[in-house]
Amino acid sequence: MGSNEERALAHAMAVRSRGAALPPGGLPPPEILDSWVRCSRAGLDLASSRPIHVVESADLTRRREEAEVVRRLALAELETLTHQIAGSNFMLAFADPEGVLLDLYADNRFLTSGSASDLITGSLWAESRAGTNGLGTALATGRSVAVNGLEHFLFKYGDISCTAAPIRDAYGQVVGALDASSYFESRQRHTQALVQMSCTYIEKQLLLYQMRERLVLALHPRAEFLGTLSAGLLAFDADGALRAFNARARDLLSGLDVSPGTPFEQLFDAPYELFVAGLHSGGERRVRDALGSELVASCVQAPARSVPRPALPRAARAVAPSAPTAPVAEPAPAPAPAARSSRLVADFVADDAAVRAALDTVAAALRLNAPLLILGETGTGKELLARHAHRASGRAGSFVAVNCGALPAELFEAELFGYVGGAFTGARREGSAGLIASADGGTLLLDEIGELPLTMQAALLRLLDDWRVRPIGGTAARRVDVQLLAATHVDLEQAVRERRFRADLLHRLATVRVELPPLRARSDFAAVARCVLEEVRRDATLSDAAIAWLARHDWSGNMRELRAVLTRALLACPSGALDAAEVQRVLPLAAGALPETRSALARGAFERVVDEFERCGRSVSRTSRSLGISRTTVYRYLRQR
Repeated sequence: MGSNEERALAHAMAVRSRGAALPPGGLPPPEILDSWVRCSRAGLDLASSRPIHVVESADLTRRREEAEVVRRLALAELETLTHQIAGSNFMLAFADPEGVLLDLYADNRFLTSGSASDLITGSLWAESRAGTNGLGTALATGRSVAVNGLEHFLFKYGDISCTAAPIRDAYGQVVGALDASSYFESRQRHTQALVQMSCTYIEKQLLLYQMRERLVLALHPRAEFLGTLSAGLLAFDADGALRAFNARARDLLSGLDVSPGTPFEQLFDAPYELFVAGLHSGGERRVRDALGSELVASCVQAPARSVPRPALPRAARAVAPSAPTAPVAEPAPAPAPAARSSRLVADFVADDAAVRAALDTVAAALRLNAPLLILGETGTGKELLARHAHRASGRAGSFVAVNCGALPAELFEAELFGYVGGAFTGARREGSAGLIASADGGTLLLDEIGELPLTMQAALLRLLDDWRVRPIGGTAARRVDVQLLAATHVDLEQAVRERRFRADLLHRLATVRVELPPLRARSDFAAVARCVLEEVRRDATLSDAAIAWLARHDWSGNMRELRAVLTRALLACPSGALDAAEVQRVLPLAAGALPETRSALARGAFERVVDEFERCGRSVSRTSRSLGISRTTVYRYLRQR
């Protein structure tokens, strides 16, 4: 067949002809379709009944020796998983990077019946040889996968359900995979999450082993999760250069250069030696990343010779000559100057008409206790608006923000719903109440909701039905009282059309919508710039000429990008008095500059946009859909009013 789609459709028709139940759209998930295409290209026959390839005994011994460290960790996890996955007819296995099954734990009834007889040590489950299957497809894609029944490319494995996840070492290389298989009707909903968590735990132990001569830090937005699998791990050498990290750390520091060799100071707003000197054994310390997000860090592993001396580096002295040489507690934020009060609403710059309209809508939604969806490009201040909403609500509970885009799928339910002690390997002994329960009586922000995987969307929808939380491994559920906010830069209507987001979930989340304008479209740009500068350095100033130059930039990263530019300008200007020359050094070409006037805009078009904006209830999204133009274009017209 010619195209990928034709191959996938042909196999889907073959599956349907065997009486298999396909999803509502008539096709399996995209990862299964892609795998079928690869299998077709490899020349596999979906009706083949040939026995699985098995390596020689000497080859199996060699492979086990080569995988000694990761295999030892994997065997411990397989033993743990046997107690976590209840019921019979289950098999748990560990394979090397080529898909050769090195070890397995299984129920005898599973191994001696049906197609499971091919599952023996030494058998080769590479996708190109055994078709779509848990181990082979997880290794082929580098991602966790579930393959149920006739989603297997070879029909002979159609009675098996399997889920597998790859294992990566400290350098990001795939060094093996774990698999849990059962007969199709015996599959369990939590199996995939348990397998993924086991792999995450192995990866953590492997990183600590491989980085045993390095300083390893744990990182998380919330201190109570530093000791769990959801913490990011970063390994630094004695000079403060990044040497290894896990996937969670990369997600938490999204937008930064998380790669081997990156200096600590390019990731965090603190000198490396001072920061480490302030870490006490087993203690925690707050830190901002280079984009301004607050995190909590703790020392997981600190070999004596890798801990730097508690002295201020030369680079830090050059930037901040008055900085002390001894570690000091982080200062409490100073009260805002009185001059700012006229243009702030609870620390939210609000001189722009669109922003004021958003604040008014938020206030109305809070009075009704209605779910609120905050839309806007990355960096426009969605979380800041959410925090303002929490303060304005007067709710006594906590404000809890959950970044759905950075939350590992395998840990989503554990972090949100909590877990009882010992529910899975790596869990805290005392268990965890979960983020939803932490927001009881307060506000829950589901940030980057558009990045949430479909399987996790279903779990969230169940919560919204009754707001009852049952922790993993527990039997009792508790009802919570939460003000729900969600935020995203994604066009969720488009995501629904592309079947990446559930329409029913969108309807529940978007009872009330507000949209924040991008920085380039805000009429209060000068006020925003001076406010951001004050957050970076309280005594710094920004001239009118500097603001005029900055205002010409497109600011695709919005306030996060503005903060980064101003920080770079301050590093080169110790006095803190920023004029046009200082900002031009760090933003020399004003890339993506906007026109200084709207001479190119026809007056009739301008009036039409404004009139439609009013007709659509001052909704930018509805205006853009009605006129068939982008939201950014609408903002640019509105800015000229």
